[in-house]
Amino acid sequence: MNTKFTHTKSLKNNLIIISDGSNLDWADNYLSTGEITVLSKGIQKEVKTFVFPKAINFAFVMIVKKSEDNFRTQEDSRLAAAEMLDVLEQYKISSATIINHSSLKITASVAEGLVLGNYQFLKYFNDKKGKTNALKEIKVHSSGMTKSKFDRLHHSLFATCKTRDLVNEPHSYMNAPNYSKEIKELSKVCGFKVKVLDKKKIEKLGMGGLLAVNQGSELPPTFNIMEWLPKNAKNKKPIVLVGKGVMFDTGGVSLKPTKNSMDFMKCDMAGSALVTGVMVAVAKAKLPLKVVALVAATDNRPGKDAYLPGDVVKMYSGKTVEVLNTDAEGRMTLADALHYAKQYEPELVMDFATLTGAAAYCFGPEGIPYMGNADSKIKYKLERSGNEVHERLVEMPMWKEYGETIKSDIADIKNLGGPYAGHITAGKFLEHFTDYPWLHFDIAGPAYLHSKSGYRTKEGTGVGVRLIYNFLQKYLE
Repeated sequence: MNTKFTHTKSLKNNLIIISDGSNLDWADNYLSTGEITVLSKGIQKEVKTFVFPKAINFAFVMIVKKSEDNFRTQEDSRLAAAEMLDVLEQYKISSATIINHSSLKITASVAEGLVLGNYQFLKYFNDKKGKTNALKEIKVHSSGMTKSKFDRLHHSLFATCKTRDLVNEPHSYMNAPNYSKEIKELSKVCGFKVKVLDKKKIEKLGMGGLLAVNQGSELPPTFNIMEWLPKNAKNKKPIVLVGKGVMFDTGGVSLKPTKNSMDFMKCDMAGSALVTGVMVAVAKAKLPLKVVALVAATDNRPGKDAYLPGDVVKMYSGKTVEVLNTDAEGRMTLADALHYAKQYEPELVMDFATLTGAAAYCFGPEGIPYMGNADSKIKYKLERSGNEVHERLVEMPMWKEYGETIKSDIADIKNLGGPYAGHITAGKFLEHFTDYPWLHFDIAGPAYLHSKSGYRTKEGTGVGVRLIYNFLQKYLE
């Protein structure tokens, strides 16, 4: 996280004052009579941002009005904060304190918009100094948020930014072995446990899906097991998170076209980055929940030993899969990880993947299709969390007829369905490897952006971390 984020009681700083414009009784504490007049007239003209240079510091005023519902108000606050960043950059503001004088409980959302919108990935630039944003520190005044709520927000933002870092790393560095090293380093900082299975151990277990996808690569696969199992956990059996860890996806022998397809496939491990980020947040918060994350990591390349369309692969579960398309590789690796999850006798398993173009075509970056057999109360809490953090969920049907499309003539199932509802038939494939409460999330649309959108910066967005961290807190309730 390249923005220092702190909680403070002091107002001796540049101020970002939040107002809904309905009551300006607070203004006498910060502004002159003339400035209050300017502010009042500007609000009448629906001006949203004001800048008042003071003798030592600046006072920036954000006008955020209540929208049709609270969820929309929170998102409008994040977006307004992202717009405020441009103003702060114009004046080269390095530090600012948020104070909320509105009637709306939007302090956290404004902080999210500022911190996430200020995110940068500059590791590979020689001229980092010339490209670095001026804003280095954001403080939240204690009148707008309690210390416990601040800490919870801090963990969420820190983990989201770390997730973005993982996705934004190029495959020239972030291959499967180096990814495991990164996960181990994060575990040392945050406190969760990590076990990494190398290729020999993966072969001994018989993880045929992961090994098949890895056949065309010169780099070995890894299977990463992250555990947070506190003694004071409220759940007897863990929640297991499974993330697609395809470090780069060429499509294998079923090669992708380069333009607008293969050139950003470093993001095909965004599902695994998501579950790693959640583990970061959970461990830093010392959440009293047993949580496990599983990541099968490999790249998908068309090397001389690559698996081929027409091959039959024996999976870790023992099921056989006819391969129709080697670009439908994510479900092959996820299937082995989902079967591995059975040994935990989990209360709930959730998997996350940039799995299908169909999901992106249906919802673009605006929503996440999800599906599965988990309890309706779980789904309600997840959808509530999705609305609260504006990472919205749409439940897909898992009708029996969709399963008919993945029946094979020579194996138990095939890895590709028909020409329609590809995101659902992919879910039906994964369903074969589960025997527990389970949900599948296809994040292909919102995981990676080709241009900035508000506080969602270009490239990796870190989608899902805030959603699942929020959900896990509701799960505790």
